[in-house]
Amino acid sequence: MEPVTIGVLALLALLALIALRVPIAASLIAVSFVGIWSVAGLRPALSMLSTIPYTTSASWTLSSIPMFLLMGYIAYHSGLTRGLFEAARVWWGWLPGGLAIASLAGASGFAAVSGSSVACSAAIGRIAVPEMARQGYNLSIATGAVAAGGTIGALIPPSIILILFGIQAETSINQLFLGGLFVGLASLAFYIAAVLVVWWRDPAKLPRAEPYTMGDRWQKTAEIWPVLLLIGAVFGGLFSGFFTATEAGAFGSFAAILIGVLRRSLTWEGFRESLVDTLLSGGALFIIAIGANLFTRLVAMSGLSNQMGLLVEGLGLGTFALLVAIVVIYLILGMFLEPIGALLLTLPLFLPILAQHGVDKLWFGLLVAKLLEIGMITPPVGLNVFVIHSVARDYVRLEQVFAGIVPFILADLALVAAMLAIRGFM
Repeated sequence: MEPVTIGVLALLALLALIALRVPIAASLIAVSFVGIWSVAGLRPALSMLSTIPYTTSASWTLSSIPMFLLMGYIAYHSGLTRGLFEAARVWWGWLPGGLAIASLAGASGFAAVSGSSVACSAAIGRIAVPEMARQGYNLSIATGAVAAGGTIGALIPPSIILILFGIQAETSINQLFLGGLFVGLASLAFYIAAVLVVWWRDPAKLPRAEPYTMGDRWQKTAEIWPVLLLIGAVFGGLFSGFFTATEAGAFGSFAAILIGVLRRSLTWEGFRESLVDTLLSGGALFIIAIGANLFTRLVAMSGLSNQMGLLVEGLGLGTFALLVAIVVIYLILGMFLEPIGALLLTLPLFLPILAQHGVDKLWFGLLVAKLLEIGMITPPVGLNVFVIHSVARDYVRLEQVFAGIVPFILADLALVAAMLAIRGFM
């Protein structure tokens, strides 16, 4: 059997296993091992199966993932992020739809210390949804805003998706983080615009809150100074070049622990839970990364990526049409796959083709991160929507949350269109 045929069959088998709900790490490893065995023989397959787990896990850059995860869990379990929504509320609450806007701003702040969409949605949702219910908000839009705000966690550093993309695409993680900060803030701006449009069409859905005094604002801001200090120190060292991504994560974890101990808000139980959560989350990510590296080897050895490049050339697609096709593919995948699995599944196929078209990897990484996070709020999977429903089930039904997410999906698509337009002028 021709190697390319084996590569195609391996890809189809991988998609079939994922459709059958086999864990993506197990699917990647099993299909890759059998595929390499078929292409090169049993001994090379066993050799790769024994060496790639070590070479992947021993990556210095990849070690930044557990460090940033630990920083986020420590900040959460020690209560450092608890006041973010309150601080955002006193500053933004007077605006039309101010509590929804405060939820988005609070999620952005939480993203800067967690890098997790799900954690953002859960943490802000527990606080913001009951408050918006008391203020008479339309709870469909309110919960939709919190679910959408959580997606900013994959864009604003430290972003696990951007770290994995940087490793797989051999792109500067510091530059990806800097670009992710801009795209994350752009997402926040587009979401705020969506809230204002909803208010403009029906002000009763998003009533204004009473304005706060400057004294109240500065008091609430003073309560979150540890988070501001942590974010400033990590970002300052990272973007100034003083820290690498791994060093920034390690410093952030140490600083979060130190702040929690000094404030006496980090208990031994909270510290233990942070370590366990980091081990579980980090272990799952590392196993998927190992499977993705094996699949990358199979794609290269079978010549599948070269054949896909020739197919694209045969179709006569220009760069813009190719990018639009990839956008559509990621939007569809996002409906069924979790972001990291979809990322590591597709990069071995797309990166060689995009390199032939001269597409900048940094820009593409930011686009992919945005597209994958749209999948966190689109049906039928929409993990952030289910998370919000789980913490707000006393206030709203699941179908109401999905209905409330529609304005924010439209805002996301507008931002993607803007990114494609900017790429056209580059």
